[in-house]
Amino acid sequence: MSTMRDLDLRPTAVSFDLYCQATAEIIYRLPDHLDLLQSFVWQHLDMAPDFPVLRRFLDYWEENLDGPIHSVRVERHRLIDPRQVRHASHLMRLQ
Repeated sequence: MSTMRDLDLRPTAVSFDLYCQATAEIIYRLPDHLDLLQSFVWQHLDMAPDFPVLRRFLDYWEENLDGPIHSVRVERHRLIDPRQVRHASHLMRLQ
C-alpha cells in the first residue's frame, strides 16, 4: 500500500487516469458527549479505489484525536478528462 510520502502530487506528475478529487464526510462522536455526532469534510487528491491518502489521514485521526469515528462517506470526482486539455487561445495580464 502506498503512503502519502510515496505519492507525487505535483501538478506535472498528476495522472488524469490515476488521481481523483476525493471528498470524505467523516462523522465522529464528540469526545466529551459521545451521544452527539459532528461532521468533518476532508478533500484531497487521491487514488481510487484504495484512497491511500485518506487512509493515512484516518489512521492519524484514530491514533491522535479524541473523537472516535462513527462513519466515513467517500465521494470521488475525476480530474478533467485528457480530451478536455487544450492550449489557451488568449493570454491576458492584469497589472
